[in-house]
Parts: sequence; C-alpha cells; structure tokens
Amino acid sequence: MKKEKLKLQSQVNLETIYGNFEISTFTDSTKDLMPHIVLFTDKKQWSKDLPVRIHSECMTGDLFGSKRCECGEQLQSSLKYIQENSGILIYLRQEGRGIGIINKLKAYCLQDEGYNTAEANKMLGFEEDQRQYNDAVKILEYFKVKNIKLLTNNPDKLDFFNDKVINVVERIPIESHPNETNYDYLKTKKDHFGHFLTKL
Repeated sequence: MKKEKLKLQSQVNLETIYGNFEISTFTDSTKDLMPHIVLFTDKKQWSKDLPVRIHSECMTGDLFGSKRCECGEQLQSSLKYIQENSGILIYLRQEGRGIGIINKLKAYCLQDEGYNTAEANKMLGFEEDQRQYNDAVKILEYFKVKNIKLLTNNPDKLDFFNDKVINVVERIPIESHPNETNYDYLKTKKDHFGHFLTKL
C-alpha cells in the first residue's frame, strides 16, 4: 500500500505562557494518532532568515521535567526565543532518539549501570541515534521556507541540511547549564556525538 504524502491535518490558535502561536498537526494519514506538532508565530512577522527549532519528542524531559537530560529546558527556551523573534518550532514524534519511550526507559536502566546513552541504545539492538529529519524538511517546504536560523547544538542536524533545499544560514546555540544528574549525559553528547556544548 502506497504511503500518503505528509500533510496538514488541523490548525488552531494557541495562547501559551510564552505568547500566541498557531498550532498545527502534520501526518500522512488522519488515522495516525501521533502526528508531528508545529507551533509558529504570525507569518506577517517572519523574516527572510527564519528561526527554526526542530525538537524531537522527549516525554520525560518535556512533560515531566526530568533532570536526566536538558530537553525540557531546550523546548522552553526555544518557544520563548521563537515567540520573541518570530519563527517555527517543529516537534517531531521520535521519542528516545527514535527508539520509543519503552526502549528509552530500558536504556535508562542500562545507563544506571554505568553505560552511556550511545552504548545503551546499541546494547538494546538499535543505532546510537535513529532520528530522521526528512519530515521536518517537508514541513518547512509546506510553509515555503527557504532560509533558516537553526536552534541546535547538534552537528548532525546541520549536516542533514547540507544537500537539502532548505539553507541553514546560521546556527543559534541553545545550551542550558548542566546539573549533577545530566552532567555525564551532556559530556557524552559533547565527546561522543560532537555536540557544541561550552558549559561543561
């Protein structure tokens, strides 16, 4: 069966503690109950080089305030920045570097035994990072965005756009201060994955 094209499914105004957004859902089928979520500001205020955050779902950090990662802080900072500077936040449904919440918690158990996040994912039979960003490109194309200022510390996200129609004109750092719980996790991000982190 041929997969349908990713498309807009719903959209409405959303007032938040960060300001007013339009919130929309994107998926390839109306039967998909886990669509990508997009929050964006008034298009009339968009600049040629648009601030964009591509944020992969992290239920533990985004919703429950987990101190094991910095995802929740990055999400909050991104929403604030995008509201103040006018842009788009794309919330991709790829929990746990693409392995899902069940396996992510299993990886947490392995991390508690002393393995880092990359080692734990591989021990569970997955790649170190299984995330994909093709749908983010399709969403940006839907909004007719050409040039972006990408809010990220991740070099893989920058490399992903090297041969794409979307041009990254600037990287905007989105760092948070480490805590005792996530220090080793962030150090793995820096030393193993090459993330641009300066506060360790």
